Amino acid sequence: MKYVLIVVLFFLIRPLAANAQQGPFYGEIAAFKKQDSIHFPPKHAILFVGSSSFRKWTDVQQYFPGYTIINRGFGGSTLPDMILYADDIIFPYEPKQVVIYCGENDLASSDTITAETVVNRFKALFFLIRDRLPDVPIIFVSLKPSPSREKLWPKMEDANKAIKIFLKKKNNTSFVDVYHKMLKRGSVRKDLFIEDNLHMNANGYAIWQKAINPYLLKD
Repeated sequence: MKYVLIVVLFFLIRPLAANAQQGPFYGEIAAFKKQDSIHFPPKHAILFVGSSSFRKWTDVQQYFPGYTIINRGFGGSTLPDMILYADDIIFPYEPKQVVIYCGENDLASSDTITAETVVNRFKALFFLIRDRLPDVPIIFVSLKPSPSREKLWPKMEDANKAIKIFLKKKNNTSFVDVYHKMLKRGSVRKDLFIEDNLHMNANGYAIWQKAINPYLLKD
């Protein structure tokens, strides 16, 4: 039954791509496409895609010397936004590996969004990528414990656990747990965040680099 719901969700969202010009964050997507038209990134690179935690990692390439990184994090995107723009920000690059951080904004968008909603949305994105890039490894970076979203932490932990279990049953996948690495004695390290208590500073990204690096494919 859950798989049926995932498929239904996918086919409900996919037609929106035809009208993506009216979609959220279209300006950022158009900017990516303009940038690509001037200088298209190398194919078979490692693609980082997701929400603002990736978008604000503007110097991500410096954290991973020896790897070719394409960063296509955009806005305060949700998993449906990722699905909507997959033909613009994932598939054209023919990546050799896809690293995803998304789902936090889904939970923050409405109290009606549950951990199960996020998991099913992620599965829809996963199967979309698998359909087009069947052999490309997929990494999911766990939702992080943003201090400004403390009320959402239980949902985040539930979503993280379920996605981890799901990925364990799939080939060429990895789950990177940054959630617990950003805690100290059970409490979130606020020194890892900028003033908004949502986005990270260099100390936070250093933790992510250390957690993600072992899973990246060498050039």
